[in-house]
Amino acid sequence: MPVMPGAEPFTHVGATTGALLCHGFTGSPQSLRPWADYLAQAGLSVWLPRLPGHGTTWQDLTRTRWEDWYAEVDRAFDQLQAHADEIFVMGLSMGACLALRLAELRGSAVSGLVLVNPSIAPDTPLVALTPVLKFVVPSLKGIASDIKKEQTSELGYDRTPLKAVDSLRGLWRVTQAQLTDVTAPLLVYHSTDDHVVGPASLRVLRKALPDKQLEVRECSNSYHVATLDNDAPTIFAGSLEFVRTHSRAEKG
Repeated sequence: MPVMPGAEPFTHVGATTGALLCHGFTGSPQSLRPWADYLAQAGLSVWLPRLPGHGTTWQDLTRTRWEDWYAEVDRAFDQLQAHADEIFVMGLSMGACLALRLAELRGSAVSGLVLVNPSIAPDTPLVALTPVLKFVVPSLKGIASDIKKEQTSELGYDRTPLKAVDSLRGLWRVTQAQLTDVTAPLLVYHSTDDHVVGPASLRVLRKALPDKQLEVRECSNSYHVATLDNDAPTIFAGSLEFVRTHSRAEKG
């Protein structure tokens, strides 16, 4: 399946401190590429994989499940471990959920998490209907490019396949069930005006994790895809500061 120009994965071998970036549902690596470039230029080893079914067609996404998306993130983590002895995992939206799932299963191998508008819980009653609705309506209007910054767009699908949404519900469930297994420190960037992810996900995080482990910073000038929006420079700089604060290499 041909990949959209600009949706290709990205890797950079740098220092022994690494960052694994996970893009969002129906999106592509393009939404995180400026972030990946920033961290690479700062000297980190950076892996930004393209999740199965993404960056091609929405029909292709229909043929995948959350287990496929997670398996690619897990594979990228193994690849990055060959070049880095400590790894920070970062993600946007569903990518943040995949990052949390990785931290649950990999434990202390994840040194820290930076999450942007994490999606770990449903916000609309419609999601609960997807087990049945997916057999009636193949797709709904897309969610890509929720960006406040003018003349800026996300490379994502214009349709959202409901079979994939139904599978996403499974990822939310297993991740929520083991959130207390996350031991790494978290930095969360939260857009105050987000048309894709509502307040439920952040409430779940705050309930599961202690305040000393979870820091939330607001993005007041961005919508959902904040990594391409007005607050992107603040997110990038803050993530690098977070890495340096929690890095064993920096402390050494």
